[in-house]
Amino acid sequence: MVATNLKAETMKLMEKRSGLEAEMNVIIERLCQPGGTGLSGNLLDSEGFPRAEIDIPTVRADRHRLAELRNDHKDITEKINQNIQLLHSATLAPRSASVKDSEPKDQDANVGMPSSFSNPIAGGASSAMDVDLVVSRPFAMVDEITEASPAAEDGLQLGDQIVKFGNVEIGENLLQRLAAEAQQKQGQAVSLVVMRQGALINMTVTPRAWSGRGLLGCHFRLL
Repeated sequence: MVATNLKAETMKLMEKRSGLEAEMNVIIERLCQPGGTGLSGNLLDSEGFPRAEIDIPTVRADRHRLAELRNDHKDITEKINQNIQLLHSATLAPRSASVKDSEPKDQDANVGMPSSFSNPIAGGASSAMDVDLVVSRPFAMVDEITEASPAAEDGLQLGDQIVKFGNVEIGENLLQRLAAEAQQKQGQAVSLVVMRQGALINMTVTPRAWSGRGLLGCHFRLL
């Protein structure tokens, strides 16, 4: 019962997070449209006067709202991760308590899947959702993409959450590892798993030199 309630709570949090991401995407696209200020561009001209072509109050309101959404997104993501860890523990606990007495020793080999993915949670049947909650943990989000960049041409979108980039998954020193992976795989197709509007998408992106900065032309923000 506890695991079921926790699972339901986690799914509600994920739906709420998707709603935040959708609103963030709208704001980011508006700020980053051609001729816009971007997420942090200067609102003053070279002489220190407000830029006449910019609706400054609207831009400031958008940036303020985006900051609020990012904070809420971070809090919800932390709560989701905590719930996932609890669910993962609940998955393993029944296994460790009963494996010696009630299961053949070679069951995992026959199943061909790690025990944490193939065992029931709190006595209930496992499902694809249980697997997704455990393994699909995004660690970064695409919050800027330059037009005509490798990232844009290969299909990345604003708001995409990075679950796996080549050999990089959630862990320590993520920005350094991402940069190193892109550098090592320059000119090669890198497998990529992203979460987009709550759905996992498998794709590839090829880090490469282009007319702009970096090898991808996008910015990842850690979650």
